[in-house]
Amino acid sequence: MTYVVTDNCIACKYTDCVEVCPVDCFYEGENMLVIHPDECIDCGVCEPECPADAIRPDTEPDMDEWVEFNRKYAELWPCIITRKDPLADAEAKDGETGKREKYFSDTPGEGG
Repeated sequence: MTYVVTDNCIACKYTDCVEVCPVDCFYEGENMLVIHPDECIDCGVCEPECPADAIRPDTEPDMDEWVEFNRKYAELWPCIITRKDPLADAEAKDGETGKREKYFSDTPGEGG
């Protein structure tokens, strides 16, 4: 099992999760985070830290696509280990559906 970040993170990018991760397996895009599924040790400490409920175990239905999505971008984006402020309109976009089609950017974040 591994944990992955889903589209609930897009356009919010809360980073509370990165500070509790013991193996630094989070990677930062311009408007979301991903978890490298090959680095995640399945401890689960990040899941309850996410205010957007964007971190899910890969054992849930239909997660295969998100595992590959997280793997792809974790290999392209910089590692993030330090908490940052969420995006300016995070509260307004939290819980919105269809965010991957509307808002996703493959541009790397700053990391750090």
